[in-house]
Amino acid sequence: MNIRDLEYVVAVAKFGHFGRAAESCHVSQPALSGQIQKLEEQLGVAIFERTKRSVRVTSVGTEILEHAQHLLNLVKVIEDTAAAQKDPLSGALRVGLIPTIGPYLTPIMLPSVLHSLPEIDLQLSEGMTHVLEKQLLSGEIDAAVLATDPTDPHLECINLYTEPFWVALPHGHPLEDQETVDLANIESEELLLLADGHCLREQVLNFCERAFSTNPAINTQNTSLPTLLALVGAGGGATLMPALSLRGPWMTDAGIAVRREHTGEACRLINLTYRSAFPRRQLMEKLADIICAAVPDTVVPERR
Repeated sequence: MNIRDLEYVVAVAKFGHFGRAAESCHVSQPALSGQIQKLEEQLGVAIFERTKRSVRVTSVGTEILEHAQHLLNLVKVIEDTAAAQKDPLSGALRVGLIPTIGPYLTPIMLPSVLHSLPEIDLQLSEGMTHVLEKQLLSGEIDAAVLATDPTDPHLECINLYTEPFWVALPHGHPLEDQETVDLANIESEELLLLADGHCLREQVLNFCERAFSTNPAINTQNTSLPTLLALVGAGGGATLMPALSLRGPWMTDAGIAVRREHTGEACRLINLTYRSAFPRRQLMEKLADIICAAVPDTVVPERR
């Protein structure tokens, strides 16, 4: 048994397909299949159930996979530790962002990151919070920009900035002429929220429930934040939107009026989350400094 065998096993479990697993591991399918078969013979158990149409992990295979992923994570820690000793501010850096942050923060931070960390190969991806946390723990990404505290004890974070929520109204709304908007003055049926799974939904919902004397009858939309805002612009309702999403020329033609929420309490704290064992802490601190220096004054940075 060797590290490469474990990588093959994890890849097959991930893709559920020997061909795609082989492609991801940059080997031929016969080579990968043969090596896994040898490993199963060596262990005396079947890791996968194979049919013509599918590949399934056996019950004992599930346990083996858990240990295999743990060992691969340790190998990555060893490699990262060695790389950090040479130069912590160089090499690959894989960062995930949630969908309600990625499109708005990326164009702000990217030029600064490329300028300040020229030796870093920055790789960005988007995903829901629970997916990014899972990818962090499995070693698929190195850090994630999230709007919630990490839920696993093996993760820690650096606070980046506090982002206020603004009230988005369609032009012509009765509250458009006010400088700040009290949510209690909006009919709860007007309020639009993202669907379950978005942390932004829960954060906005929690604040809305405090703003109304009774539970609000909120309209949930199974869509993205840009589409939700398009609904507002079309007169379909009102919503709370993160401050960074206000940037861009699209606002002038969107049919949307944005106003401050009158209490100033509607906001979320954005952080940079990473594995506690990640050896390049200096890189995390540097990235946090870069992001905080790059964000506009519509948010409140935690460090300068």
